Amino acid sequence: MHQDDFILYGQRLQSRLLLGTSRYPSPAVLARAIERSRPGMLTASLRRQTAGGESHSGFWELLRQCGVPVLPNTAGCHSIQEVLTTAEMAREVFETDWIKLELIGDDYTLQPDTLNLVDCAAQLLRLGFKVLPYSTDDLVLCQRLVDVGCQAVMPWAAPIGTGKGPVNPSALRTLRERLQVPLIVDAGLGLPSHACQVMEWGYDGVLLNTAVALAQDPPAMAEAFADAVRAGRTAHHAGAMTAQDVAQPSTPVLGTPFWHHADGSAA
Repeated sequence: MHQDDFILYGQRLQSRLLLGTSRYPSPAVLARAIERSRPGMLTASLRRQTAGGESHSGFWELLRQCGVPVLPNTAGCHSIQEVLTTAEMAREVFETDWIKLELIGDDYTLQPDTLNLVDCAAQLLRLGFKVLPYSTDDLVLCQRLVDVGCQAVMPWAAPIGTGKGPVNPSALRTLRERLQVPLIVDAGLGLPSHACQVMEWGYDGVLLNTAVALAQDPPAMAEAFADAVRAGRTAHHAGAMTAQDVAQPSTPVLGTPFWHHADGSAA
């Protein structure tokens, strides 16, 4: 394997961009967004898509034809039992053990239920699922998720669908410094520059939906995010210069007239 392969639960993904599949203007627009961004995974909500009737319009078949691994999620679940039931249904429908764990604790902010999230993740892991938990940026919570066996964690940058970008950079950077597992920023990114920034901090990937689906040109925005993720990852490995408090000349002073030197004196 290449030294910078993106590996989750032992599986190599083709991209560090994960893309959601809801709220697009049409299935055709979604298909073009997938084609132009070539994401590593596609997330899909069994509960929402089925409730919206999209399963009868070829939605599931569209996902299969894209040739991109599907990451079912438990969006809309408010209890551990709801999550477990939805996860088992998704495993049967998609024939996959992957599950993006969403256990919502507050309908207004869509903040995860932090008090029950760890227990829920542990139960899913015992059932053989490859769990990617959506969480806040709380360090202790994320560490507990790792402790029970999650091989990656997905902290938010901001509440789902807000597009604000990282509202607590310090917390996100602390997570990256303290946790050794893959970290994927999930929720709250609105611009490609947001994705580039978190990738520059050393995050392993980003998951997007609303920022692409509600753009004026979703396929173009999907491609822009894919480019931003690659740029941020490259910048992280390149090693950014250290910020300075005072100006530093970018051109050498050797050979310049003496009156341009700092001390203003002749030789």
